[in-house]
Amino acid sequence: MNFDQHQLSYLRLLARQFPTIQAASTEIINLSAYLQLPKGTEHFVSDLHGEYEAFAHVLKNGSGSIKRKIEDIFTNSLIEREKRELATLIYYPEQRLPLIEQKLGADIDEWYRVTLFRLIRLCRAISSKYTRAAVRAALPTGFAAIIEELLHIQEDERNRHAYYRRIIDTVVEIDQAWDFVICLAELVQRLEIARLHVIGDVYDRGPGAHRIMDRLLEYHAVDIQWGNHDIVWMGAAAGSAACMANVIRVNLRYGNIETIENGYAISLLPLASFALETYGSDPCDYFFPRSQGDLDDLDDDAHLVAQMHKAITIIQLKLEGKVIRRRPEFNMADRLLLHCIDYAKGTINIDGQEYPLRDTHFPTIDPQEPYRLTERERNVVDRLKLSFASSDKLQDHGRFLCTRGGMYLTHNGNLLYHGCIPMNDDGSFAAFDYNGREYRAKAFMDWLEQRVRQGFFATDAERRRLGRDIMWYLWCGPVSPIFGKAKMATLERYFIAAKETHVESMNPYYQYRDQEETVERILTAFDLEPAGSHIINGHIPVKVKRGESPVKAGGRLIVIDGGFSKTYQGKTGIAGYTLIYNSYGLLLAAHEAFDSTRMAIREEADIHSRTEILETNRQRLRVGDTDEGREIQKRIDELKYLLDAYRAGLIKEVM
Repeated sequence: MNFDQHQLSYLRLLARQFPTIQAASTEIINLSAYLQLPKGTEHFVSDLHGEYEAFAHVLKNGSGSIKRKIEDIFTNSLIEREKRELATLIYYPEQRLPLIEQKLGADIDEWYRVTLFRLIRLCRAISSKYTRAAVRAALPTGFAAIIEELLHIQEDERNRHAYYRRIIDTVVEIDQAWDFVICLAELVQRLEIARLHVIGDVYDRGPGAHRIMDRLLEYHAVDIQWGNHDIVWMGAAAGSAACMANVIRVNLRYGNIETIENGYAISLLPLASFALETYGSDPCDYFFPRSQGDLDDLDDDAHLVAQMHKAITIIQLKLEGKVIRRRPEFNMADRLLLHCIDYAKGTINIDGQEYPLRDTHFPTIDPQEPYRLTERERNVVDRLKLSFASSDKLQDHGRFLCTRGGMYLTHNGNLLYHGCIPMNDDGSFAAFDYNGREYRAKAFMDWLEQRVRQGFFATDAERRRLGRDIMWYLWCGPVSPIFGKAKMATLERYFIAAKETHVESMNPYYQYRDQEETVERILTAFDLEPAGSHIINGHIPVKVKRGESPVKAGGRLIVIDGGFSKTYQGKTGIAGYTLIYNSYGLLLAAHEAFDSTRMAIREEADIHSRTEILETNRQRLRVGDTDEGREIQKRIDELKYLLDAYRAGLIKEVM
């Protein structure tokens, strides 16, 4: 075979890693065999909105994958109670073991022997989808050699049966069974799910977003498609004052300041002091939290929270005005409303219609310069920005979202994004014009993603500022793919009683996404083959109680926002959807509300889920059928070229 100089240069580099024919041949054999293993299980979640306990449980049980595996393996050997006990032990080994030891007393050793056999059997079945090297990498350090030995012994091998039992007996005799059970339970969790996809909105509503982020940081394989509530936190972490004000306002609106104050150690004292001083006599009737959230024990301070809420809302409207004026390309001049207020009459003029304001107390607004911060407001903003910038955990989480996340992901034939592909009324892709160039669909998403990363990492001050402003635009802009509405009616909802001003029209995408033709156009625009591909969406809760289906466009588009957040569960009728994509097909799980971790541990109360099989593969999918498999096949082809070069004498072996 003939190679040009460029190809030979690459093969010489490859030869450094595989310096002999034998080394290259061994790698080809290993990779070729790996392609025949079953495809790993992918787990999709969306719109977690700070509900840490429910998310942690769904993560532990793999949306029912572990329970299904227990059912498959122990169908005829365990009764339902024993299957439930085993599942709960796998989810919460450290918490369950003390309860079991207390209950069984002197009989605990025999329980350990039986349980260890069951866990090993389960680990064998799950680990069979992986290479030995991959399993070895997942093993806990302390017991790695013993567990690896146990995983590769066959129970029906008579010659080694006594050896196998002796290992288990010794583990129990030397009081290592407790730690061994924990290691095996965690190994089951680790191996059952190959990759986790988070389709946006980790933040806001619930109090545990920072805890969810901590779990994601340590998860073995995860990607995140940014949601609007994620991007506004990212903007706040990157230094956008407008994003920061929105973060604070939303959390005060829902009575959840746990993530801000305790999770990220950000002090709201500057805002509280300013609000008390400026709005001390203001009843702030329209700024009390929608729900008490983590403020249940702070009833005496509810008025202060409302005052802080109003103070940050006015500051936000001023800060956003500065961004809108700085970025005329955002086409958001209609959101400049402070100068439309007649402060003497207490009215506001919107689109030629005059509306009375239900709150007319604006002590910090100068009617001549309504978007100018007062000196005290500017001081509050500066101190809060410093606090956000100084939170090491927030900065770590923001950078993690930036590096592991993106506007969208194409993976194994599926297109993942949080919100929408912006469209015009006729169903065509909407354009965003920047410096005379129009961006649509994939090109727009790519352009936005690059600007977001610049908002974190650019050294040029103007590029970094543009990136921060883009993050704010993604939170509330009219062509934002992750907001998906014509406007965010912040001022109207707080200050105007007339409901018609509160309407936030959805992007036409949400009318067209039920059509297969629309889905096919989107998939094609993102370089995916429409046949066999899907769009996986979040953002807009599926109103199941009204008969809405999460499966749209003939099964081509799946919406998995079913209401993880307790705020939405009254509208949806369920407590969230999750999706499983394994080697056999696609499974959609609809979850009921999660009681609590305590109930799950003590009462073995799993989340009740209803699983629907959306698609079944004609043949079981192998690694070779995945994106990873296609990359591996390219690697195999390159190694075969290297073999040809060795055998042709073009490259010399290094023995």
